[in-house]
Amino acid sequence: MTAKIAVAEAVYSMDKPYSYLVPPELRLEPGMRVNVPFGRGNRNVEGIVLSLEPGEEEGLKSVLCTLDAAPVLSERMLHLAAFVRERYFCTFYDAIRAMLPAGLWLKSRELIRLAELPEDWPKRTEKSPELRAAVELLQAAGGSLSLEALTRQAGSRIPVQEAVARLRDRKWVQVSTELLKKNSDKTEKLISCAAAGEQVEEFCEKKRRTAPVQAAVMELLGTVGAVSQKELQYFTGASAQTIRALEKQGLLTVSLQEVLRRTEAVPAAQDVRFELNPEQQAVFDDLQRQRRQKPPGAALLYGVTGSGKTAIYINLIRSCLAEGKTALLLVPEIALTPQLLSLFAACFGDKIAVLHSGLRVGERYDEYKRIQRGEARVVVGTRSAVFAPLENLGLIVVDEEQEHTYKSENNPRYHAREVAVYRGSKEGALVLLGSATPSVETMYLAKTGVCRFYRLDRRFNGKALPAAELVDMKQELINGNQSALSRRLVDQILDRMARKEKTILLLNRRGGNRLVICVDCGYVPACPRCSVNLTYHMANDRLMCHYCGFSQPLMDRCPECGGHLKRVGVGTQQLEYDLKQAIPGISVLRMDADTITPTNPHEKVLRRFAREDIPVLIGTQMVAKGLNFEDVTLVGVVDADMSLYVDQYRSAENTFSLITQVVGRSGRAQKKGTALIQTLTPGNSVLNLAARQDYDRFYEQELPLRQLRNCPPYCDLIQIGFSGFPERSVEQAAKDFAGRLWASITQSSLRSSVTDLLGPAPSAVMKINNKFRYRLTLCCKNSRGLRLLLSEAVKDFSRRRETRGISIFVDVNGYDT
Repeated sequence: MTAKIAVAEAVYSMDKPYSYLVPPELRLEPGMRVNVPFGRGNRNVEGIVLSLEPGEEEGLKSVLCTLDAAPVLSERMLHLAAFVRERYFCTFYDAIRAMLPAGLWLKSRELIRLAELPEDWPKRTEKSPELRAAVELLQAAGGSLSLEALTRQAGSRIPVQEAVARLRDRKWVQVSTELLKKNSDKTEKLISCAAAGEQVEEFCEKKRRTAPVQAAVMELLGTVGAVSQKELQYFTGASAQTIRALEKQGLLTVSLQEVLRRTEAVPAAQDVRFELNPEQQAVFDDLQRQRRQKPPGAALLYGVTGSGKTAIYINLIRSCLAEGKTALLLVPEIALTPQLLSLFAACFGDKIAVLHSGLRVGERYDEYKRIQRGEARVVVGTRSAVFAPLENLGLIVVDEEQEHTYKSENNPRYHAREVAVYRGSKEGALVLLGSATPSVETMYLAKTGVCRFYRLDRRFNGKALPAAELVDMKQELINGNQSALSRRLVDQILDRMARKEKTILLLNRRGGNRLVICVDCGYVPACPRCSVNLTYHMANDRLMCHYCGFSQPLMDRCPECGGHLKRVGVGTQQLEYDLKQAIPGISVLRMDADTITPTNPHEKVLRRFAREDIPVLIGTQMVAKGLNFEDVTLVGVVDADMSLYVDQYRSAENTFSLITQVVGRSGRAQKKGTALIQTLTPGNSVLNLAARQDYDRFYEQELPLRQLRNCPPYCDLIQIGFSGFPERSVEQAAKDFAGRLWASITQSSLRSSVTDLLGPAPSAVMKINNKFRYRLTLCCKNSRGLRLLLSEAVKDFSRRRETRGISIFVDVNGYDT
């Protein structure tokens, strides 16, 4: 029998299923990982079985061993990996790594074993003390050591790599590669009673005076039967020695049991029946009918902020579970999972699992196991949760479907929304895309009938949307106010504090100030490794690069002319400082990438804001979506123009969505909400429409502009990126690639589907970490034929000698185009 195997070490230019002979003693199934020899040197590498075929082929290498007792991916998930590989220009194993939790990944370890040494080996190493020392270390360790351990024990006195190479040439050692799990299952000792009831009573009676601890141990075991060693020691005071003594007497047995590492979700203290109002009920009934169709397809649920989309999600999930199916809910931000998880824990108890990057490796691995075993039937998570190994999937919900965080910036550059739609179509699940501000592309699909369209036009409690007001910051400057906070906003915050109500302030820029500039010569400190200016951080009084992490202390004077330095632009740190200056003694919480840490996670910050007397929460975009606080009645948007004039075709959509979403955090309960939007351009139509929460008008205004610019949804933009050093080589490589690609397109039948090939041009940030970046942009209709042609062009580029050292990637409808 032969196996088609995807090999981890295969680069994109040579990625394909490789055929291997299956030894008769091995029992393989598709989805199992194996150890196989690969390449000219027959290195031991990881692979995954894609399929098995009868018969044998001559000259095939054999599979060495299996790495899993059972498949880690079902055949359905292997097909999903094949889709990701073809759609997003990655290797098969890149797709598989994106699907598996880090706890299942394997790491390689080189093992050095002593072979049979010649009798006179000490004499032959007299002039090579480093070889003698390496051999002696191996002998002391019993004949074998990992390369890592050998290096650690040798210290600086032996050049280990060189010594091992020389010993290998003499055939005194053998070097092999082992594959080990990066994370292991967590277990604990389980103590069970092995004696009959009468024997336990007799033992306790006899030992109660002479060995009271032993008697207490057996008395507890006689009552409960089995308990963990940790609990047994806690309740009885027994030592490990006491337990071993009782085990030797045959009175108890010690075994290992698996312990699942989980983040405990505290169920929300609220009514979770979620009875629907008439508008919600009508939408729910229509979605139920669609869900039960074959195939159910996809749907867009457009509802204003606070319209009760979550209640519809929960009722749909309940319906799926009642029919024996499973459900998946995707959210764009980790910050949204604490509140949702608490709510879902109240609704679904232990049936829920959570997957996001904020979990520890062990926690994510154990949640994955619970899902795979069928113990968890509802999954809530961020982007990568779209690959959760749920069986019998009935519903996939993509909440806030317009968010850019659903698009991966690393290989594979997949979009979770697209993967969800594909997975739903193959598994017969309804894919529900929900948002108060749908992406223009999704709304276009809904309007043109590609997916169903449902809408909620009123808040679930019948309350009006927050009253939003634009504040002209030009007038504030004229009046002498150079602070980031308008007088009007400060007054409104004070008013809310007097009424024991709360405020959320949005500023989508972390740090203290955007840049520092010399007022005399115009010098601006820039990152030496990236083509960006350094951002000033007040917390540590340093200038930092948000791309590569470079930092330096803030200088007192300009290093060029000795002039005065001025800080320009405002970040969340500076905003917090300005607010405390305007309102002395005010308590403020800040939620951004600088304050959210493993010891201070999102849920801790949000819990403090909800429970403590803290009147203001300042944050970046993580405070703009999904949060539901009953006492928040004021929202302030600081620097609303920030993302509006970016050279990116989605700038208007991103600005409208962010403002609309954060305005919707205000007045979600019985109290009336208000929003103040600070801007230097109060006449801008996008800001005015966002203030009115008028998505329909915005969509009608934006669509013709997209058509004029030849952007999605009318045309796909495929970006081909190049990075390397020096700059001239990267630019020339991009030019050569563009010429060959255009020649291939014009000679094919795909010419009519390609509008233009733009570039090469420098990327938005031309240099990151000393690597120069250029890009080409292909304006086209994204089809399988075009992807195949582009894939061959990329593989050809990677094989060329003159382009070695220059990396290439392909990104479909990325967020920096």
